[in-house]
This record gives sequence, C-alpha cells and structure tokens, in this order.
Amino acid sequence: MLAEERYNEILRLVNEKKTVTVQELTEVLDTSESTIRRDLTTLHKKGSLIKVHGGATALSVEGMTRDASLTVRRDMNIEEKVAIAKYAAALIEKDDFVYLDAGSSVDLMIDYIAEQEAIYVTNAIGHAQKLLQKGCRVFLLGGELKEVTEAIVGAQAIDSLKRYNFTKGFFGANGVHRERGLTTPDITEALVKEKAMEQCANRYVLADSTKINQISSVTFAGFEEGMILTTRLRDASYKACKNILEVG
Repeated sequence: MLAEERYNEILRLVNEKKTVTVQELTEVLDTSESTIRRDLTTLHKKGSLIKVHGGATALSVEGMTRDASLTVRRDMNIEEKVAIAKYAAALIEKDDFVYLDAGSSVDLMIDYIAEQEAIYVTNAIGHAQKLLQKGCRVFLLGGELKEVTEAIVGAQAIDSLKRYNFTKGFFGANGVHRERGLTTPDITEALVKEKAMEQCANRYVLADSTKINQISSVTFAGFEEGMILTTRLRDASYKACKNILEVG
C-alpha cells in the first residue's frame, strides 16, 4: 500500500472512531508499528489529526460532548502545549494570587512554574500535589471530585470562589470560538470556570491550535473575556483578534 493510501485510510478510521491505537492501525493496514508511527507523525505535522501516546485522535474530538481522560489529553499536541505552558508560567510574579483551573494544559504549565512566593488556588487535586512538591503555598477548593478530569466541581466549589479575588487566572478550554466563546463539555465544570474567571483581574486561556475555532457543549465565558495563549494559528482570521497571542 502506498503512503498516500495509508494516510487516507488512517484518517478515515480516526474520523470514524474518534480515537485509534497504533495496534489497531497495524492490524487493519497490515503494516509495521514503525511505519504507522511515522505516518501518524506526518499527519500530525500536517494538522490532519492529533498524535497522542499510543495512537491518534480526530481533530473534532474537542467538539464532543464528553472529555477524554486527563492522561490522554495531556499528550495531545504536546509540543505546542509545552511552548504555551512555559510562556504562561513565566507570567506569574512575586505576590500574585493565582487561580489554576483543572485541565491538561494547566497541569503541564505547573511543571514550569518557578515563582514560590505567589499563592495558588486550584480545583484539581493533581495540581495541588505538584505545587506542594515545588514548595508553593496552595489552597484546594472543596466540592465533588469529577473522575475523568480530576476536577473539583459543584456548589461548594463555586461558593468557595466567591471569597477570592485573584490577580491572575489560568484556564483550559475544549473550544475557542469568536461567536460561541470559550467552551467545555461538562456543565458542572463550566459553572466553576465561569465563577473563577469572574474573580480574576487577568485571565489567560491556554489553548493549542487545535482548540481554535472549535465549539464544545457548554460556554463558560465570552471569547473576549480572556487572553488566549496559543501557537501556529491555522485560521488566519483569528490573527487580527487583539486577545489572541501566538507564543513559542
């Protein structure tokens, strides 16, 4: 089978199933794992799919009504996410009071946080643990723990947020769209994100290029309510937006 034929078949399977593994593709296409991995790398660089650890996901996965697991999402578009994470982490200054939203992009950002004199609040247990290991002072919101995204949600979390006034907040989003705003699949997470953004003086949304011009189920903020940190804008029409910054 010629390379172009494999590419077409891989894209057909990915778009049909939304997520496929390298093992599945090797069996269907009757070819080696090394060939499939090279093909996925090529298609990822072309922007045709998202290569993740052990397989690939469709570009439209952000528009689905359910979140992928945190482990899977953290590996999506990893090079772009690292560039965004490093830039975002460098924005934190001494004496900042920072809110860190649950999510894979913000989780990666914590790896690059160097400012220990800032105070951090988060609704993600994993974020809190990583911050503690860095020697940071951190507060964890109370409420219900959502299994898939490991986010704390619910009325108790929202009530806690009312007491805080953050200098900076960092958020993830499944979709960023000029008309539909910032979106996520789950209403309980959307309500926490919405309240947290209201409490922030400066709001930053970490969104790799695959999230731009995508729409998920629930809007938690208007498009212009945060500074969008992204990379390699594929839609040229977004380049003119004053609240979008290409980093890396």
